Amino acid sequence: MTTGPASTEDQLREVLDKLANGVQPAPDAYRRVQGEWRRRERRRRLILVILVVLVLAITDIVGLWALNQYQDRPHVAPREPVPARSHVPPANDLPDLPVR
Repeated sequence: MTTGPASTEDQLREVLDKLANGVQPAPDAYRRVQGEWRRRERRRRLILVILVVLVLAITDIVGLWALNQYQDRPHVAPREPVPARSHVPPANDLPDLPVR
C-alpha cells in the first residue's frame, strides 16, 4: 500500500533522518548532566542519613519516655523465708536390678 511515489513509512523515515541530522549537542552537555546526576545522588544520600538519624532519635526518645513512666518507688524483695517443700521421692516402680 503506497500513497504515491514513496510510501508513508519511507517519507516518515526521511523526515526523521533530516531532523536527527540537524540536532547539534551542546559541547558541555555531558559534564552538565553528570554534575546534575551527582548533585541528585548527594541529595538522596543526605536525605537517607537524615531519615536514619530521625528514626534513631525518635526511638531513643520513646524508649526514655517509657523508662521514665516506671514508678519511682523502690521495689523491695520479701524478707520472709519461703517455706520449703518437703521432697518425697516417688514410689519405686522399677524392678530391683542385680548389682554387679
